[in-house]
Amino acid sequence: MARTFVFLLLLLLLLGLCGNPVSGEPPSSIDALGDLDYELPETNYETQDSYKPGHIGILFQMVNVFLRTVQPNDFPEEIVRKVVKKMFESSINFDKPENLILSLKILNYEIGVIIYTLLGLLFVILMPLVGCFFCMCRCCNKCGGKMHQRQKENGPFQRKCFAISLLLICIIISFGIFCGFVANHPVRNRVKRTRTLANSNFKDLRTLLNQAPEQIQFILAQYNTTKDKAFSDLNGINLLLGGGIQERLRPTVIPVLDEIKAMVTVIKETKKALESMKNSLQSLREESAQLSSALTNVKSSIQNSLSDPACSVRPSSETCNSIRTSLNQLESNLDLNQLPPVDGELDSVNDVLRTDLDGLVQKGYQSFNDIPNGVQHQTKNIIADVKGMLNTIGSSVDRVTQRIPIEKTLSTFAVYINNTESYVNSNLHKWEEYDSYWWLGGLVVCCLLTLIAIYYYLGLLCGVCGYDRHATPTRRGCVSHTGGVFLMVGVGLSFLFCWILMIIVIVTFVIGTNVEKLICESYANRKIFKVLDTPYLLNENWQYYLSGIIYNKSDINLTFGQVYSDCKNNRGIYATLQLDNRFNISKQLNIAQHIESINNEFENLNVHLSINLLDAAGRTNLEDFAACGIDSINYAPYLSQTGRHPARVNLLSFAYDLEKKANHLPPGNLRQSLKREAESIKMIHRLHIIPMEQSLGTLRQSIKTLQHITHGLTGRIAKIITTLDSAQNFVTNNISSVIKDEAKKYVRTIAGHFEQYLLWVDFSIREKMVSCTPVATALDSAVNVLLCGYIIRPLNLFWFGVGEATVFLLPALIFAVKLAKYYRRMNSEDVYDDVETIPMKNMENGNNGYHKDHLYGIHNPVMTSPPK
Repeated sequence: MARTFVFLLLLLLLLGLCGNPVSGEPPSSIDALGDLDYELPETNYETQDSYKPGHIGILFQMVNVFLRTVQPNDFPEEIVRKVVKKMFESSINFDKPENLILSLKILNYEIGVIIYTLLGLLFVILMPLVGCFFCMCRCCNKCGGKMHQRQKENGPFQRKCFAISLLLICIIISFGIFCGFVANHPVRNRVKRTRTLANSNFKDLRTLLNQAPEQIQFILAQYNTTKDKAFSDLNGINLLLGGGIQERLRPTVIPVLDEIKAMVTVIKETKKALESMKNSLQSLREESAQLSSALTNVKSSIQNSLSDPACSVRPSSETCNSIRTSLNQLESNLDLNQLPPVDGELDSVNDVLRTDLDGLVQKGYQSFNDIPNGVQHQTKNIIADVKGMLNTIGSSVDRVTQRIPIEKTLSTFAVYINNTESYVNSNLHKWEEYDSYWWLGGLVVCCLLTLIAIYYYLGLLCGVCGYDRHATPTRRGCVSHTGGVFLMVGVGLSFLFCWILMIIVIVTFVIGTNVEKLICESYANRKIFKVLDTPYLLNENWQYYLSGIIYNKSDINLTFGQVYSDCKNNRGIYATLQLDNRFNISKQLNIAQHIESINNEFENLNVHLSINLLDAAGRTNLEDFAACGIDSINYAPYLSQTGRHPARVNLLSFAYDLEKKANHLPPGNLRQSLKREAESIKMIHRLHIIPMEQSLGTLRQSIKTLQHITHGLTGRIAKIITTLDSAQNFVTNNISSVIKDEAKKYVRTIAGHFEQYLLWVDFSIREKMVSCTPVATALDSAVNVLLCGYIIRPLNLFWFGVGEATVFLLPALIFAVKLAKYYRRMNSEDVYDDVETIPMKNMENGNNGYHKDHLYGIHNPVMTSPPK
């Protein structure tokens, strides 16, 4: 039987190999680019990967605590190895010393189980004998069989103690019965749950078998995504390669061109300022002459008016003299003749502007911006060749994936899956019939214990409720007597059936304990796999049993524990079963060769670019502008003149003062004439002074602009020319290396897409493709759920509950026998002739003395009067 069990376990583990387990992580290079995101579609499975017993799990844990007390030893790996090895031997000689030592080790490991089993067998042997002797003894009016109860002082106390003790024991028995019912209840639907679990697992296993071609097609489809990305980058070589070259040159080229462009603006602003300055000077000269002429005329007119005879008469003479004295203020205040003209500087600037420096700068910008188009134009043929070569990689990947032996391996396991499913479905009805017998037997056992407990409870209920402490033993009530009878019935049933129940407990205890400790716990902590993976254990010619079965090469390190662990961690079947021993995917894909082919196609990538930032005419133009002399203009005289007022006096103030003085003159021609002259002065202010002030402001602004523009102009232009020469030299000398570096980056980008894809293909086929999680789940379902969860743990809870209740029947029947004396109606009772001998306590309780009559064992009570 043990050998059959080992073969069954191996079959379950081999079935687990249908899946693929191992934990692996994608190589870091896959995520190096991050441009493409590959991921195999996730497969959803029905079967849960963990088993939860629910609320009954607390009871299972309680039983496990008891089992650890009974069997505290760790899993005996060495013993199991030796036992399995002996099982495969043709004959076993127990006389050999090593066999004897092995037997002693087994006994030492099973010492706890053996002790409890012996105690149970002792219980089975003694309880029928004790019951038989107890029955015969009572038939002989011994062992409490005589219906006579002696009166004791502590009788009421004993009765209460016996009742409470029996009640507590019955509660403990009831808990054991409850555990038995709870353990027996799931048996009815165990086959139904097993069928659901089996169907779910087989469905998941078939999903595993069917996903291989789907995942292969998905992997191949991702090549189109990669190719489309690569083609997009190839078509965008102007932006990727050309743009890269531009970005490398931009920090050197663009600032220089921007400075030259800014200098073009400076030149234009200089011309504008010089023209404004020239126009302002010319306008001021003309307006200054007109102002001088107008002031001379008005001055002469006022002098003529002051020659009037009225000016010789006091007090008009004083006013006239005051006016005459102020006439020397009516003169121009500007001396523009000392200001040199700017015609020469303006002509020089115009000569500079005859060269289209702005157009020359735009040509520099254009040559820089034409880099992408130049790159694309020069790489047309190479791009076409690369596209053709990339198409061949897809065909290579297709051939490799079609040759992977995963589908062939899975088809082999599909036969085992179909046979196992047929076997399970064809035998489930038989298992259901066996479970019905199991459930019925468990129900009978629990009901029998329940019946005994009910008799005890009824006995306690009737005895306690019907007991009358004033009634004598021979006069007890019917209810109390019935309670005592119930107790004795319970005692009889206990003697009759407890040894049978103990036999059931012993058998289930030995089976359940050993299976739980040797299989369930060792499966949970994976120690059973360590035993099965022992070299040369299952086959003396094979170092590793699995590799011997799968590859017929026992030296490949393929173990049960590794396979189960890999499947549990959702690893692919290729890595789990180490199929690289049959088909090396890395060698077949030959990633390095494909990448080298891509790099070879780009070896002929030669791009020549000519970038001229500014030609000789533009350079000369800048030098001419620096030499035009505007930075040597002396602006102090100009600023000095622009700071003056056009006239020596404020004409408006002078006119108002003249009107005021004229009003002090007597009415007449003189007064009217002076007022007219005052109005003429105001007109001169409006016609000449205001425009001249505006021209002076414009001139001053032009001078300030020129001062700002020409400040350090020669140094700025020299710096621009130096920077221009440096930038041009950098572009001329380094353009080839820049192109080469950027071309390498571009090639790495294109090759990186396919390297990323090929690495992902290698990783996916190894680690993710056809993940064997359903296999580990199926194995968990077979061992952890079906064997341990559905069978062994309920079985352990059953014998634990029934065993507890059965063991406690022994003290229960003792207390029940003792307690029945206090509830049953006796045939005789104690009688006392001497009243003084009656204990005071009995008198206090209402007990009277009785005459003893022991003739023939029949006692007729005779009431005697108590002493007065």
